[in-house]
Order: sequence, then C-alpha cells, then structure tokens
Amino acid sequence: MKAHLRLLIILFFMSTLSPSCGPENDSPQDNTNIIHPENWPQLESPVPIDVDIEKRIDDLMASMSLEELVGQTIQADISAIKPEDLLTYRLGSILNGGNSAPNYDVRTPATEWLKLADAFYAASMNTSKGHNAIPILWGTDAVHGHNNIIGATIFPHNIGLGATRNPELIRQIGAVTAREVIVTGMDWTFAPTLAVVRNDRWGRTYEGYSEDPEIVAEYATSMVEGLQGKVGTPEFLSDEHVLATAKHYLGDGGTKDGNDQGDNIDSEEDLRDIHGAGYPPALEAGVQTVMASFSSWHGQKMHGSKALLNDVLKERMGFNGFVVGDWNGHGQVPGCENTDCPASLIAGLDMFMAPNSWKGLYENTLAQARSGELPRERLEDAVRRILRVKFRLGLFEKPTPSERPLAGDLAVLGAPDHLSVARQAVRESLVLLKNQNNLLPLKTDQTVLVAGKGADDIGKICGGWTYSWQGTGNTKENFPNGTSIWDGIQTAIEAGGGKALLSEDGSFEEKPDVAVVVFGEDPYAEFMGDRDDVDYLPDDGLELLKQFKEAGIPTVSIFISGRPLWVNPELNASDAFVAAWLPGTQGAGVADVLLRKPEGAVNWDFKGKLSYSWPRTAAQTSLNRHDETYDPLFPYGYGLSYADDGTLAQLSEDPGLKRVGGRKENIFQNGKPLSGWTLKGETADKDGEVIDAIVQIGEALTIRSVDRNAQEDAKQVEWSGQTQASLVLIGSEIDLARESNGDMAIALQYRVDQKPEGPVKLFMSTGSGRRTEIDVSRLFSEATAGTWTQTDIKLSCFAEGGADMSRVSTIFGLSSSSAFTITISEIRLATNEGQAVCPE
Repeated sequence: MKAHLRLLIILFFMSTLSPSCGPENDSPQDNTNIIHPENWPQLESPVPIDVDIEKRIDDLMASMSLEELVGQTIQADISAIKPEDLLTYRLGSILNGGNSAPNYDVRTPATEWLKLADAFYAASMNTSKGHNAIPILWGTDAVHGHNNIIGATIFPHNIGLGATRNPELIRQIGAVTAREVIVTGMDWTFAPTLAVVRNDRWGRTYEGYSEDPEIVAEYATSMVEGLQGKVGTPEFLSDEHVLATAKHYLGDGGTKDGNDQGDNIDSEEDLRDIHGAGYPPALEAGVQTVMASFSSWHGQKMHGSKALLNDVLKERMGFNGFVVGDWNGHGQVPGCENTDCPASLIAGLDMFMAPNSWKGLYENTLAQARSGELPRERLEDAVRRILRVKFRLGLFEKPTPSERPLAGDLAVLGAPDHLSVARQAVRESLVLLKNQNNLLPLKTDQTVLVAGKGADDIGKICGGWTYSWQGTGNTKENFPNGTSIWDGIQTAIEAGGGKALLSEDGSFEEKPDVAVVVFGEDPYAEFMGDRDDVDYLPDDGLELLKQFKEAGIPTVSIFISGRPLWVNPELNASDAFVAAWLPGTQGAGVADVLLRKPEGAVNWDFKGKLSYSWPRTAAQTSLNRHDETYDPLFPYGYGLSYADDGTLAQLSEDPGLKRVGGRKENIFQNGKPLSGWTLKGETADKDGEVIDAIVQIGEALTIRSVDRNAQEDAKQVEWSGQTQASLVLIGSEIDLARESNGDMAIALQYRVDQKPEGPVKLFMSTGSGRRTEIDVSRLFSEATAGTWTQTDIKLSCFAEGGADMSRVSTIFGLSSSSAFTITISEIRLATNEGQAVCPE
C-alpha cells in the first residue's frame, strides 16, 4: 500500500513537469513552467542506432539479473567505494569528485590513478559470483585539461578560451585533454560546460565560454569533436579519445541572482535560444552523455523534469546516449532523498551520480524495481542507453586500463606539443583593456620589477578545479611542467639583456623602469564563488599600484579573475591593464605578449576579445549584450591590439552600490572560511591550514569536508581524545568592541556526531595570544546527536570573561582533549533577538 501511494505521488509530480500529462496543461493561471517540445529543434542523431550493437545489448540484458540492471544506473565516488565492493554491487560507473583521489591524496602520482583504474576494472569483470562481466566506466572532471593529475597540461579556464575566438584551438585542447585522460586509465570527462552565463555573481562564471550563445554554440562542436573525435571518421571514440559530456542541462547559467543550483525563471524561448544554444551543436557532434543540472526552471528541478530530459532531449532532439545526474542532484527533487529517488529515473535520468549515497540508493532503487514503483520498461531503457555507450566506446573489447594505448605513458602528460597548445591558448586569451601612452609592449633591455601575490603563484592563476575541487593549497612545486607569469617575464627580460626583479610586496632597492603587478581572485569553485556583487574587494593590488605611482614608476596590471569585476580604482592606477582570466600552468604565455623581441619588434600581439561584458559599476551583475539598458564599461567584443589607441580617461571610483555586511559579519559558510579568515587545526606541536578535503593534525584531530545541503558545504571535526587539539578561525586583528557592546552574538550551525567525553572549550584570542575561554561541554553533551541545530553565543560572554574585544584575531576556537565529533556548516556574527545565550 505504501509503495502504491508513493507511486501515485510520483505520477502526480511528473504530471506537473510534462506538457502532455495532467490538468496543469489546461490551467489558464500559469503557463510559465510549461515546456512545448514541438517548438524545440528537431534533430536526428549523427550516431545512428547500430543493429549489431543493439543485438549484443539484447543478449546481455537477457542474462542480467535485476540487481545488475539497477547497478548499471548508479555511479559512486572513489572516496566512498572500494574495488571489492563491485564484486557484490555491480555498479555501472565510478567517478572521482573534485576532492577524491587514490589514498585520499589529491596530489598523488599519476601511476596511483592507473593502479586504481585497473583494480576497479578487474572487479567489474570478475564473474566469480555468477555475475556478467560488464566493464566499469570511470568519469572525471577534466574541465581545463586533465586537471586532477600532477604534471598534466592545464589550460586556461573556459572564460579565457571564450576570449580567443578560436574554435580550432578549442578542438586541439579537447584532443590533448583526451590523450592525457587516457594515460591514467579513465574513459570519460564531464566536459564541456555549455552554460551561457547571464549573471556574473555566479561562482561558476569562469566555466562558461561566454555570456552570449553564439560562442557557446560554436565551441560545443569543437570541444566535443576534440574529446571524442569526429563522427563518421575512424577517430570517433578511438583509442585516443574519451567520452564527452554536455552540461549542465539546462539553464544553469541563468539562475536568479546568479545563485548556484538556483532557479532559472527565463521564458521557454530564452531557455531554448540562449541557455540551450550549445546543445544542438553538441548533439550533432555526437556527444554521448548529457549531465542534468542542479538548477531548476520555474521551480522544477532539472533532475526531475520529464519534459526536458525525455520529451525535448531524447524524443525531440533524438539523443540516444545517456543522461547522468550531478553530485546527489537527484536528492533535490521534491519527495526525494539522496538515497531514494525513483522520480528522477522516471523523468528520464539514466544514471544517478550518487557519490557517497550509492549503497542506500542501490538498495531502495532495487526495491522499487521489484515492487513496480520503478517501471521495468524505464529501467531497461536507462540500462540500454548506458550499455550502448559502453559498446560504442569499445569498452567490452578493451583490455585492462593499463594495457591500453597511451595508458601509463607519463611522457604524454605535459608533453611539449601539449604545453605549446596551452601556451598559445594563454596568449590568445589575454584581453588588453588599457594601454596609456603605448606603454606595452615592454622593451627587454630595461629593469622590470614583478610584484603581487599572483606573480609566482601557479596555483592562483590556475583557479578552481585544479588538483582539488576548490583549487586551493597548491604550491609551485605541484606543477612540474608549469611556468608562472614571473618565470616567463624573467626568461624574456634576461634574454633581451635586461634585469628582472621579483618582489611580491613591491619593495625594491634599485628603482625599476617599470613594474608589473599580478593580482586578482583566489581560487574557488561552484557555490563557494557565489557573491553579492561584482566589486573586486581585496586592495593588495591597488596598494602596490599606488605605491609605484607615487614613486614615478609606470605600471602594468595583470588581473587574474574568473569573471569580469569592477576594478575602476585599479584601472585608474595602472598605465596598462590586462585581463588574464585564469590562464593555467603556462603563465609564460603572458610574457610572450607583454614583451618585445630582443631586437625591439612586437613578439605577439594581443588577440583576445571580451566574451563577457565588463561592468561600469559593481552593481552591474547581469550585464549582457542586447540588453535593453546595456551600458558596460567595456562592451562584449572589446579588446585592444598594439595598433589601437589604448588611452582611457579617468574613471569614477564610486562602485554604485551600498555595501552591506562584510568581513565581520560573515566568517565561515558552505564549509569554507570567507575572505580574511583562515581555518586551521592545532595541537601543542603541530598545526595545519584546512585546505584539502581531509586534513590530519597528528593523531589528535581529523577535519573532513562533508555534505549538508550541497557538495562539501560543511566540515566534520573529530577529536581522537589522545591529546589537546583545537579548531581555529584566525585572521588579522579586528575590533569587535562595538558588536560586543551592541549585544551581538556568534551564531554557530552544527551537528554533534559524537558527544564529548570530557570538557570542550570555546575561545577567542588576540594577536598577542591572550585567550578567553567559555565552557561549552554541557551545550554539546546535551545536544541531540545527528541533528542540525543553531546556537547563538553572546559576544559579551567573552568580554565578561576578560577578552579584549578590540583586538580579536582568533574569532572562533574550539578545543578539547577528549573524544568528540562535531560537524559545522556556518559561523557568523548575528544580531541578538533574544535567542543568544552564555553557555553554562
């Protein structure tokens, strides 16, 4: 009876998603969320159904148990599954999420990845328990090169590639990426991203080629063909190519206010013509997988939209590959959980991405298939599509991953010809916004000082999705085939008879002829990069520019960013200004364009043109060509060459918005400290910044990234009880005296996973180390284990304990010497509306 009732609920839900089902279609009140498939492009797949392959699928499926059929529809993350699990659970696919790696080490050598690929493959082919041998499919986020692997070629992010206007270059990048993915035994990349980004507040702006559908549509063909090979030729899905993924279907770049995983409320026409522009070209290029978006359209989650997944994509546009979900995205469908969601499969999803929820999802999906809640016909269609792609890739004929062509050939990773393509991409992606008095290109026979945090930091210029999900914690030593921007300038200047000086803080003993300042955004990914406006807040670059200007030194700004940002003060303080985006590991490509040849001739000219409009004010978060009130500082398509007049008049330094909040209010959100704060673990003799998914501080403290509402949006902190250890949020000293006197509180959202076996102290401290503690043992020992809650603790509690609230540097510290586990998702300052307490 329960399953029957649930099925009725699912069918009712589905009727609201399909134009052909249910009374909603006839409702005159609201047609904004109705899809009309007949108005979408009608396509025929360039990869027709192959009778021989279908016969092989028929024969295989006839021998598959229900358990095996269900298993094919589930993809697990390598951090949550072991090869031996496949002996029992015959899953169809695995992936390595952004923070997942062999031995939990995101900087592990390529050889370890290949070993793990062999182990998973061998387990999937093991028939000792009477199962069929069905090769596992490994997917990876190779989104700007094979960016999870040490030594791989890492290209500029897509925002930079959009500026190149070079489809053939995109094709080459796809081909290079495919070859390097195969080296480590993987078969499938979750690329390209075909988002048309309409609001630059979005944390994934840099993953989109452009704000305009024209470039996205053109590049879709090029990247898919580069990764998979060209349909109709011998290279299609050959031994040197991998499966591509068109993502995120559909409308991810147009969510309200640029909120990641948010709601797109555009019209159906705009959903089709703007956000959907890249999909017909990708399908016509033969893309074999499509990833459903986390986002919604008018409140309807893509992971549950039959109208878009089935009626439009599969039926109208003829897609005969398979649709994969995003990281537990099915769990966001109304009525679903991460471990329980037949609605997604019924809507048209073929493979769940269930990284850490796979076992529960498998068990529930199996039960639903047995009961009929999940129709057998839909299950078999999903499995057929998955097997079809595996057969097309030749996976059943391929040997163990390490025995395949290119596999294990480490010379392919970062090969010279691959690095050459990446360096070309850097050169062509640079956009010159200002060149006062034709300062550029620089002569090489002079003294050039290179300053700024990005000057010699390859990790910073690579951005997110580099070795780890957020791209943080990388050092120059992690990039054996990389060059920083400083490296390139130093080499060229010294070859031309000049002198190059590196000074991150801008100090110098010998006055240079010119200063190059490299500054910009630190790495981030997905919702971690969502923001309230497009004001570039850090002032480190501006201070350096002003310092040089006061000294009479001409300045060149190299701005590193994953989106256009309001930088009018920096533009005013610069003689030349270059938008370099996130150029990747070949930072020397910047010097190729910035500097003349030794004999004085132009080396390489600027070629890049803006694929995103540049804001005139910090409030212009949604700024796209063809807008009715289009008023950018630099329009779409802008980009100077050396032949152009690069003069720029003085700009207004009014950001055009009223600032609310700031560093004091927001401390820790989405599992990450906000700008100005650092999360660390400490013991008496060890400490470490929390930058990776798992951080171990001796044997006393383990800090892990875990999911609450989204991927890795919380930190789980486990005290072993072996010795005293602390979790701290530290920064430069700030004055909280006014906030303390104003009865504000520190709000903590947390879940106690294991109650403390002894005392737990909450503390604040000053820069000099003066520490004030509050005993919170009772607070956590009386909490309901496994339940999320929020406690607001008055700042005055610390002041009454003797804290100097005018000099706070550790704004949050939690210390214990007893076994205790807590998960924290948010820490912020909040007004006290009567709920704040002083723990007893």
